[in-house]
Amino acid sequence: MKLFDSSLFGQAIRTAGVGVILLLSLSAGHAQSGPFAGFEGAWSGNGTVALSDGTTERIRCKADYKVNGTGLGLKQNLHCASDSYKFDLTSDVTSHGERISGNWSEASRNIFGYLQGTAGGGQIEVFVEASGFAANLTLRANGNKQTVQINSKGEIRGVSITMVKS
Repeated sequence: MKLFDSSLFGQAIRTAGVGVILLLSLSAGHAQSGPFAGFEGAWSGNGTVALSDGTTERIRCKADYKVNGTGLGLKQNLHCASDSYKFDLTSDVTSHGERISGNWSEASRNIFGYLQGTAGGGQIEVFVEASGFAANLTLRANGNKQTVQINSKGEIRGVSITMVKS
């Protein structure tokens, strides 16, 4: 007598596999239904940075976004560099409905501060502050394309970046 009938065993394995796939898709769907839907993953692209001395340079950027399991938290890492300029921006953001708030830091200049704004519908708009620095930051994700706009009165006057999902 066979311990396991091969067709019954195969059916049990397929059923378990379908169950795992459904569980993973439900988890991913939940995270993608929150205010940070569309941002999860690795991105890369190019753009320009306008500096306070009036010069504009081309920059290359990479970003990584991690949305937590509830879909209400986002961690961002954005690294950009040109021939003579770079910035490394990280943020940790929490949603309270459409309102968001959190902390951010820029490693190459050793500055950090707070941010607040709104998120939803593939768009994040925040005002970031630190001692002696303030900027408006807008991120838009649509499918596999993302745009980042930063406007400030500091050393960086403006940043415009277009990235695609890696």
